[in-house]
Amino acid sequence: MKDASHLSGDLGWSNSAPRTVPRYSVLAIAELVETAGAMCIVGRISEISRKGCYVNTPSTVPVNTVLKIVISRDGGTFVTNGKVIYLHERVGMGVVFVDSPEDQMEILDAWLADAALSKW
Repeated sequence: MKDASHLSGDLGWSNSAPRTVPRYSVLAIAELVETAGAMCIVGRISEISRKGCYVNTPSTVPVNTVLKIVISRDGGTFVTNGKVIYLHERVGMGVVFVDSPEDQMEILDAWLADAALSKW
């Protein structure tokens, strides 16, 4: 397993740096497609923030892999580009969202608001 504690993590999930945005535990399904279209990985989102997510999946791809991400939750879908910023082999990987369209961010913001309310 690779140690990710040295990464600053745009997700705000570093062990040494303070988080820049809140993250929430959610249950959602993720499809990760390499931009070359050579591989599609299905996983489960365990944590998400406005900047990225952690995908639990035994199938990981190398750090810096660029992906198209489709996250499905409660009948809704959030679609964006992303990049793997750290991984735990055979466990999962941290993905930062890249150039997310505003309409997609509105969907994500609604999910995060819902998660914030249900957290209490």
